[in-house]
Amino acid sequence: SRISLSIGFIAVGIAIIIGIFFGSIAGYYGGRVDSILMRFVDVMLCFPTFFLILAVIAVMEPSIFNIMIVIGATGWMSVARLVRAEVLSLKERDYVTCARVMGAGDLWIIVRHLIPNALAPVLVSATLGIGGAILVESALSFLGIGVQPPTPSWGNILMDGKSTLGVAWWLTIFPGVFITLTVLAYNLLGEALRDMLEPRLKERR
Repeated sequence: SRISLSIGFIAVGIAIIIGIFFGSIAGYYGGRVDSILMRFVDVMLCFPTFFLILAVIAVMEPSIFNIMIVIGATGWMSVARLVRAEVLSLKERDYVTCARVMGAGDLWIIVRHLIPNALAPVLVSATLGIGGAILVESALSFLGIGVQPPTPSWGNILMDGKSTLGVAWWLTIFPGVFITLTVLAYNLLGEALRDMLEPRLKERR
C-alpha cells in the first residue's frame, strides 16, 4: 500500500506542477500564447492516456521513478485547463490591477496573487487524480511493466495471486478490495471538497 499510495501522491504532484505552470501562463498572457498552449493541451488529450503511458513505459526501464514521472507527465492537462480558467477570471480583479499599477512584475503577480487564488479547484482535481494514478499504477504492475518484484504493490500482488486463485483466493481478493476502497475513498473526498468549495467559488465570482 505504501508504494501504491506514494506513486499516486507524487505522480499527482508532478501533474499539478506542470498543469499550474502551463495553465497560469496561458491564462495570464492570453492571445497567441494561450492559443498555442491550449492547442498543445488539445493534442495531448487526443491520445488515450493509458495507452500513451503504456507506449512510454514500453521503451523505458520499469521502475517506481519512471512510473511516477510518466503518470504525472501525462495527467496534467485537466489541471492546466482549470488553472487557465481561474486565471482568466482572476487577472481582471482590482487587486491584480493595483499590483500591476504599483509596478509588480508578471512573475510576482502570477506567483503571489493568481496561483494561490486558483488552487481551490486544483485541490479537488488532485484528490480525484490520486485515485486514478493508483489505478494506473496497479494496472501497469498487474501487466508486468510497473513496479517490479520483489518490491510489493497492489498490482503485482494481484498478478502473483491470479495463478493460485483456485486454492488461495484471498491473495487476489484482498488487494483488489483495497484498491477499490482506496480509490473510492479519494473519489468521495474529492466530491466532498467540491461540495464544500463550490459555494465559495460562486461567491468569489
